[in-house]
Amino acid sequence: MRRQLWLVPAFCAAVWISAAAASNNPQQSSTAPQSASLLSGGTQYAETDVCKTCHQEIWEKHFALTPHSALLKHDQHGCQACHGPGQAHVDGGGDPTKIIRFETLSPAQTAAICSKCHEANLEVQNFSKSEHLTNGVTCTNCHDPHNSTDVNFMLVKTQTVLCYSCHSAQRAEFARPFRHRVDIGLVQCSDCHNPHGTETGGQVRTAAGQFAVCTKCHTDTMGPFVFEHAPVKTDESCLSCHTPHGSTNPRLLQVNNVNFLCLRCHTPNMNGAAPGIPSFHTQSAKYQACTMCHTQIHGSNFDPYFFR
Repeated sequence: MRRQLWLVPAFCAAVWISAAAASNNPQQSSTAPQSASLLSGGTQYAETDVCKTCHQEIWEKHFALTPHSALLKHDQHGCQACHGPGQAHVDGGGDPTKIIRFETLSPAQTAAICSKCHEANLEVQNFSKSEHLTNGVTCTNCHDPHNSTDVNFMLVKTQTVLCYSCHSAQRAEFARPFRHRVDIGLVQCSDCHNPHGTETGGQVRTAAGQFAVCTKCHTDTMGPFVFEHAPVKTDESCLSCHTPHGSTNPRLLQVNNVNFLCLRCHTPNMNGAAPGIPSFHTQSAKYQACTMCHTQIHGSNFDPYFFR
C-alpha cells in the first residue's frame, strides 16, 4: 500500500510532463518522452541505496549532506523521487535513457518535478507563472541539488553573484554613488524580490498590509496618514520619485534637484490633478528646495500641505 501511494502521484506527474513536452517544445518532444515515460505505470523503483553502486561520490559527498537526504527516510525513494523509478536503469546496466535526466527536460518539466514536493511552500507557489519560468529559467539554473555548497538553499553560486549573472543592468546600478548596499551583503536581492514569482510586476514582494516592499525597512513612510501624498499610493508608489537599485542623486532620487522632481506634477496644466505652485513661489533661493518647508513629503497626520 505504501508503494502505491508513491506510484499514483508519479503517474499523474508523467501525464503532465508529457503534455508539457509536446506543447512547449515540439523538437524536444521526440526525445524527452524517453525520460518522461519513466514515471508512467509499469516501471518499478529500485532499492533506495542501489544508486550508491555507481554514484558513490554524489551520494556520500553531496546528496547525504543536503536537505534532500530526507527523501531517504520513512521508506521514501531517495534519488528516485526526482529521477524517477530506477529499476529499468539498473537492469539496463546504467542505460541513461532509462532514468530521468534533467538536462533533457524543458524548464516546465523540471519545475513540475520540483513542485511535487515544494508546491506547498508559499515562497514558490507562484513559480508556474513567474517571469523566470516564462523566460526559460527553471529550478536547476539557480539550484544544484548535487554539488552546491549552500546547505540552506543549494544555490549554484552566492545569491548576489547568481543574480548578477543575468541582471547585468542592475549590477551597474548598484555601482552608482548612492545605492542599496547589496554588494557588501547588507541587503539581498531576495529581500525585495521573490525569484519564484509574485502577483506584482518585477517579482517584487509586498510588505505587511500589501504596502510597497520599501516600507519593510523604511517604516516611517508606511502610514497610513491622515493626509496622504497621492504618488505614494499609486501603482508606482516609491518608484514615482526614487530609483530602487542605485542613483547618481542623493536619496536615490530620479533627478538631482528636489524642486525639479516636485515640478513634474505640480506644474499648472489643464489635465493635471496635482495643484500648481502658489504665485509667491518665485523659485528664488528661498524656495529652491520644496522640502525645506514641506518636510513630511510621504504623508502627514497634522497638515494637508505636509508642513512639519
